[in-house]
Amino acid sequence: MQTSPTYAGSVHDPVRSRRGHLLVDREIAELVGTAVRPVPGASAIASAQLQASSLDLRLGPVAYRIRAGFLPGRTPIAARLAELETSRLSLEHGGAVLEKGLVYLVPLEEELVLPADLEAAFNPRSSTGRCDVFTRVLVEDHPRFHAAPAGYRGKLWLEVAPLSFPVRLVRGDRLAQARFFRGEPALSTAELRALYAHTPLCYVDGRPVPTEDVRFDGEGGLELHLGLKGRDPSGWRAQTHTGVLDFGREAAHAIDDFWEAVHSPAGHSILTPGSFYLFASRERVVVPPEYAAEMLPVDVDIGEMRNNYAGFFDNGFGWDDDPARRGTPAVLEVRAHDVPFLVEDGQVFFRLRYYRTSGAPAKLYAADRATTSYRRQDLTPARCFRPAATHGARRAPDER
Repeated sequence: MQTSPTYAGSVHDPVRSRRGHLLVDREIAELVGTAVRPVPGASAIASAQLQASSLDLRLGPVAYRIRAGFLPGRTPIAARLAELETSRLSLEHGGAVLEKGLVYLVPLEEELVLPADLEAAFNPRSSTGRCDVFTRVLVEDHPRFHAAPAGYRGKLWLEVAPLSFPVRLVRGDRLAQARFFRGEPALSTAELRALYAHTPLCYVDGRPVPTEDVRFDGEGGLELHLGLKGRDPSGWRAQTHTGVLDFGREAAHAIDDFWEAVHSPAGHSILTPGSFYLFASRERVVVPPEYAAEMLPVDVDIGEMRNNYAGFFDNGFGWDDDPARRGTPAVLEVRAHDVPFLVEDGQVFFRLRYYRTSGAPAKLYAADRATTSYRRQDLTPARCFRPAATHGARRAPDER
């Protein structure tokens, strides 16, 4: 699928309004140096950090090993860190290895000085989730993760917990990203229906899914499905005892040094409790140029598994000017919890919630990263892995 390098026009938009929107790249660029700026001692914010409707955030020079994660509140983050710190690692030069199962707190190289009408939200980048590195952004005196209130002025911190592999990180590595918004940018269910009727947002077998076959939830989400059939392997399961994952080096590792192939000839698989998996969606999803999207769980109360650690889709993910070439599968990050749990092809597995942006960005998703983005992905691991040679991949012994 070829994605247009830039988006020069505007599709007819049936739901554009002044109710709220995310900022796009050119507006975020205008914030750099004022509302978003490097902390003292950090290098300047680079253009490579700027995405269609988000800004990549960089790790600072040190990782503090802490006894437990925490939610910011009345106690300043520095004071809580002094209470919980057990050791620290320098991320300078060659970086350091963050051990699996431990929790670290890392100051970020960016700080915010937001105006009174501008908020920020944060999420892990795609490669972070696919490496099973759990992250969440903390801001001072705000009792919510991954959010900075309007008018926030202060530092950003990133909690980092490698869950499947020991991970080497280096100062400047980008594990999280920020998006900036005014008002309420999320589409309502009625608005999403109107958008879908004009521009189909998911495809199966090369054809758009008819509106009458699409499930819209009551919160403005589009319910989508797990895709196991037609893929071999149908998924990947993280190995238990591996070497160190070099997060920042593209194509540094063979996939079968860290992953076992999952096969689902009968169209279902049984997940092992505690294991981490990568699957893909049945649908090929589309994010039009004037919108962004976020992957969300269908029901956080199911309990048997957790999915979607990372899932923000910048403008233009899966987009092509030719409707016949639109759509890219979403990669799903899944962990089973207490008991073995069967998942099957076509099971409702996640939701996409769509957001207005202020318009089309100067560059759509991955327009200048043709060989290193996920825009042509199917069941694609993180960039630090070389493309899979599936015929030689090991099979997880308890999958069937």
